[in-house]
Amino acid sequence: MLRKTFNKKGVKFGAIATLASALTLTAPVQAAGVPADKFDLLGWTISVPVDSDGNGKSDQIKEKQLAGGYSDANFFYLAEDGGMVFKSPVKGAKTSKNTTYTRSELREMMRRGDTSHKTKGVGGNNWVFSTAPAEDLKNAGGVDGTLEATLAVNHVTTTGKNWQQGRVIIGQIHANKDEPIRLYYRKLPNHEKGSIYFAHEPRKDFGKEQWYDMIGNSLPNYWNQDATPAEPEDGIKLNEKFSYRIDVKGNTLTVTIMRPGKRDLVQAVDMSESGYDQGGQYMYFKAGVYNQNKTGEPNDYVQATFYDLSVTH
Repeated sequence: MLRKTFNKKGVKFGAIATLASALTLTAPVQAAGVPADKFDLLGWTISVPVDSDGNGKSDQIKEKQLAGGYSDANFFYLAEDGGMVFKSPVKGAKTSKNTTYTRSELREMMRRGDTSHKTKGVGGNNWVFSTAPAEDLKNAGGVDGTLEATLAVNHVTTTGKNWQQGRVIIGQIHANKDEPIRLYYRKLPNHEKGSIYFAHEPRKDFGKEQWYDMIGNSLPNYWNQDATPAEPEDGIKLNEKFSYRIDVKGNTLTVTIMRPGKRDLVQAVDMSESGYDQGGQYMYFKAGVYNQNKTGEPNDYVQATFYDLSVTH
């Protein structure tokens, strides 16, 4: 099965040609339109850090409402330059009682508004790895997948505990309970340039999390609250465009970082011992900003602008 996401003019998002555009941008100014004017959002829901209905959880905007023109001037809106802006403060509503961080983040919905497919489980709304059992391959909405995005991180947190400052997740694959990948951008307050790294989380009882530096060297000091990683010489500044690709084929996860005029950075991970090839394991992509600071000032925030976004299966 193959599914592509296009903008309103029929141009596939994630095209590498977009990387030739300006390297550094100013912070986005809100446009008169809405994200759905420029992006096909029927294949997504979004969670925003607001609890407008008082149910104790952040609001989730479903596919049809999102594609129909949903926008929020504080957390999710269209910029004048055509980008889709995501913002999430330290303090705000969260998706569940088990989550301690806020987010303004899209969740892939392969059903595209067809509610005959359940949100969870191996079925038409989610995908599986091609190493899954035959019955799951038959029932899933897709097999293997690729998420591509072009974006600029506009702001990261500068307050709170040292080890939480400047962290934001900008892309994920989520499984039933675990995360085959969380892709991070991080820039410390005294640095001009930020780093990129990611975590691969095997299923419970299948091994420990694995961490991979792509740009910079944040990981050796990740859990040391008193440590300050060195500024990456080849790092990414705020408001600087870059692209990423998260690709799964079978048990191989490949992450690629792409920047104009620079060689691609590629890291592959062998997931054969991670437990995702067993029955009942379903996947979905996520993209946006998932704030990784819970100790900063309440109004401190993370923000990113996405210019291209595509999913294929």
